[in-house]
Amino acid sequence: MKRPVIDKAEVAVDFPDKFYHGSFDRDSTFDVHADTHGVHIDLDRQAGERRHVGFHLHFFLLAGIIEALAQALSKKDLMNQGQRAALERAVTKLDKALKRSAGKAKPKR
Repeated sequence: MKRPVIDKAEVAVDFPDKFYHGSFDRDSTFDVHADTHGVHIDLDRQAGERRHVGFHLHFFLLAGIIEALAQALSKKDLMNQGQRAALERAVTKLDKALKRSAGKAKPKR
């Protein structure tokens, strides 16, 4: 289900012979899907020059990113109250989803 981007995302990809930089703002949408390996994230911009970016993060990488974010945020007060409240709501929902899915987890091979 596509959802509106309510803030902004910026993407930069630097290849040896090309550089890509794009932004996705309130005229854009995003979609998130999970599979057994990780999370697929798609960003789409329909207004102006159409753009699409998609990437897949495996769960261990995503966990590492979340831990690094926690460490970075613990060093400075970087967010305003609205940003902090939105992130706290999202983390609470993620925590509940992880606890619900724990009983449904596939056994390790």
